[in-house]
Amino acid sequence: MKTVLSIAGTDPTGGAGIQADLKTIEAHGLFGMSVITVVIAQNTTGVFGMQPVSPSLVAQQIDCVFDDIRPDAVKLGMLYDAEIIHITAERLRAHHAQNIVLDPVMMSSSGHDLLRPDAAKALVEEIFPLCTLITPNLAEASALSGSYISTKAQMEQAAQHIASTTGGAVLVKGGHLSDCADDLLYAEGQMHWLPSTRINNPNTHGTGCTLSSAIACGLAQGVSLTGSVKRAKRYLTACIQYGLDLGHGSGPLQHKVNWE
Repeated sequence: MKTVLSIAGTDPTGGAGIQADLKTIEAHGLFGMSVITVVIAQNTTGVFGMQPVSPSLVAQQIDCVFDDIRPDAVKLGMLYDAEIIHITAERLRAHHAQNIVLDPVMMSSSGHDLLRPDAAKALVEEIFPLCTLITPNLAEASALSGSYISTKAQMEQAAQHIASTTGGAVLVKGGHLSDCADDLLYAEGQMHWLPSTRINNPNTHGTGCTLSSAIACGLAQGVSLTGSVKRAKRYLTACIQYGLDLGHGSGPLQHKVNWE
């Protein structure tokens, strides 16, 4: 059985973070494992508190996984601060980890900072070069490229800029575009536009976590990068279309769906 490791923060309501990652991995028929970086008190209405795990314990968790059940792919989510970023990069390099997908979690949908201001530089310098794919949304791509993004042309410019910081590919997610929800995959110098129909469902908590984990599943199974992204988008669309309605805010997705 193929295996995927998620290194990320928690969500006690199960809609995002480690919990959403594990649900996604299981829905793809793979074996999911997890390394917790930050324990977060959050629900569908917002983030109310967080406690980072010590870098040494993060390192021990990573080592325990790789020394026993080597993952075929790694999904990275919330890494929070420079110390956790540094130790995560160090251990992934030491274990020669492959098929790394980064969801560069910087801010929650409710506006709460999930990456310390001094950590962005470490994320770019230490984590980006290890990644097969980085999956920023428009706000994250704007922060990483240093320019405001509201059009598809600006998405292309941002993708090229971000890709210059890593040898891997970039998926700029267009879910917050005003006229469509198209995504842009920039890989090996080529632009691949992936059209998406906007779904009328306000319950989209954890979509970034779900998509990046689904892409990691495809890579773990030997699917090409483009194929993994397209397949993951089909899965995410089915999760949103299910129409689960839980909680008082932007609710979670249904991860156990018929999608293939």
